[in-house]
Amino acid sequence: MELPAENKRTALLPLVVLGALLVIVLTVFTVFDGDDGDGDGGEAAPVATAGAKNGAGAGAGGGSGASAPEGAATPIVEAAEVAEAHAVMAKYMTGLTTYAHTSKSAAWSGPLLALTTDDTRMKQATVLPSGKEWATCQAEKCSSKGTAVVERDAVIADDLVRGSGRTISSLVKVTAAHTSGGQSSTEENEWLVTVKEDDGHWKVSGFDVFGLGDVGSSEDAGE
Repeated sequence: MELPAENKRTALLPLVVLGALLVIVLTVFTVFDGDDGDGDGGEAAPVATAGAKNGAGAGAGGGSGASAPEGAATPIVEAAEVAEAHAVMAKYMTGLTTYAHTSKSAAWSGPLLALTTDDTRMKQATVLPSGKEWATCQAEKCSSKGTAVVERDAVIADDLVRGSGRTISSLVKVTAAHTSGGQSSTEENEWLVTVKEDDGHWKVSGFDVFGLGDVGSSEDAGE
């Protein structure tokens, strides 16, 4: 009876060894497969992250490049041009309130009209005092000296529909020091002065007493 049992053990021994080897092989494959999987996962994560960063960067860059023209407002009038317009406004309003009893209409108004659109409206507005006021000025040897400062812009526009071009309307503070008959006084007013672009130059096209009607259309503008 012992011989068959021994034979059985002898026959089972290779199977046990084979089974052990199979377990070892499977274990090795499992371990290496796990390492490769982790390694792949480790590689995949950085690639995905890098891809996300690159994608975000490209998206931000693309968005910035595409949206910059839309997001950044293009000024209707450049800062240097606004400064030129303000200089014209101030020069005109200063000249308009600067005169003496010896001033001659044509000589006085000529340089001022050169700063304007020189239309009928502005010719009517760019005048010396007239009538009784001028007679009194001459009798009392009056004089007036004006200064003008642009305080702020009110409207900057480009009328594409009517084709009138670019215009700027600004609030201008004018101070006039008057002397008449040995008496002195100072008058201050705020004017809404409008200039328009004419052949590359800014020209005064109108001025209003701030909050009142257009001086250029006044019937009392003088001769």
